[in-house]
Amino acid sequence: MPIFSATFASYTSISFLSASQSQSHLSPFLNFPHKFTVKTPWQWQHHHYHTHKLLISASGNTQIDQNLESGLLQRPTPPDPQDEARLARRSSDWKAAKAYKDSGLIYNGRVEGFNSGGLRVRFYSILGFLPFPELSPVHTCKEPEKPIQEIAKGLIGSIISAKVILADEDNKKLIFSEKEGAWSKFSKHINVGDIFEGKVGYVEDYGAFVHLRFPDGLYHLTGLIHISEVSWDLVQDVRDILKVGDQVRAKVVGIDWVKSRITLSIKQLEEDPLLETLDKVIPQDGSADLDSLSGGDGDSIEPLSGLETILEELQQEDGISDVRISRQGFEKRVVSQDLQLWLSNAPPTNQRFTLLARAGRQVQEIHLTTSLDQEGIKKALQRVLERVP
Repeated sequence: MPIFSATFASYTSISFLSASQSQSHLSPFLNFPHKFTVKTPWQWQHHHYHTHKLLISASGNTQIDQNLESGLLQRPTPPDPQDEARLARRSSDWKAAKAYKDSGLIYNGRVEGFNSGGLRVRFYSILGFLPFPELSPVHTCKEPEKPIQEIAKGLIGSIISAKVILADEDNKKLIFSEKEGAWSKFSKHINVGDIFEGKVGYVEDYGAFVHLRFPDGLYHLTGLIHISEVSWDLVQDVRDILKVGDQVRAKVVGIDWVKSRITLSIKQLEEDPLLETLDKVIPQDGSADLDSLSGGDGDSIEPLSGLETILEELQQEDGISDVRISRQGFEKRVVSQDLQLWLSNAPPTNQRFTLLARAGRQVQEIHLTTSLDQEGIKKALQRVLERVP
């Protein structure tokens, strides 16, 4: 009796077994009921080998395995050529993003939205991200009363000039910086010694960050005023002197072209009081308190701690015949608790030169009788300080 499988299309796959074949011949391959696998013609044509199982009994009855019918007989969807094109374009755009990062070129991208952390910027088929801290100060300085979320909302649809600072295709991260773009454009217009009007953007324990105003009236770059460059006075807390939004004048004292950093100073716009003579440090026009100035016999003035040894060594230098403290005073400001020595700006007159010694609020004026010029006195003082521990 023939044993056969069934058909599921216009073609049939049939297996015949002769009735003369013995049961032992069949036993390794077929026990009734048994499952057969049938391939339909369209599966052969498209090379998708989905299978369907039949149960065939010895009596010839056939039953479809219903548990597999619904899932295995569905014809697979062929790949969409448009999807393949999109993937190829996306890969090409990631390569372009890496090229922008490596070259440092500025990309002009459209702002398509924002979230709590920054802007979404379109880069061809990729949606990149620009964190709020990487925005140029021009936005917050233009509308200081607005929260950053409101500023971001107003930027939707605008074109923003930024640099690609991270292009990671594996982790799908594309990060922009408008600050870096502004640095490339405007840093070439600044030099050490330039003086800028600025606005305090934010204050940290170590100093204040000031946005610099350029001739177009906009604030494009930001520099740091270190706590030591805020004032000639001893500053314990920057926030006691500078607050967010304050308008200041600052001098450019350093530019780090590699790290894109600008160092600023407020105090260097003022004359250093320690480089002046005591007559200017403590006014002699009657405006100073009577107790703030003492003079007369210098021998009656006790030298500042560590100063006496320095004066003795100075008198041993060739060209210096006499060294003495002429007077002392007390200032309201404190620059340093350590002993500091400063040369007067005035050149020696009648073989007499002035030094200033200062520690804390106390200032002492020292007169040198010498045949040396200003440069010779400076070298003599350097030799003394190398000898004194």
